[in-house]
Amino acid sequence: MIIANFLKQLGKDNSGATAIEYGLIVSLIVIAIIGALNSFAAESIQMWGMVTNGYQEATQG
Repeated sequence: MIIANFLKQLGKDNSGATAIEYGLIVSLIVIAIIGALNSFAAESIQMWGMVTNGYQEATQG
């Protein structure tokens, strides 16, 4: 609902500068999200690697 209201207000806005500012803010938020997801992915890959190694050691020994 909040995003829908935001997009409606953005669509009604006649000020080009405000639309550009909103675009810049949204792009910075997207960059932050991508960075966070990239960090999360690296941690997840490392964790699953440890799980795989533990499983292999347990089944071989």
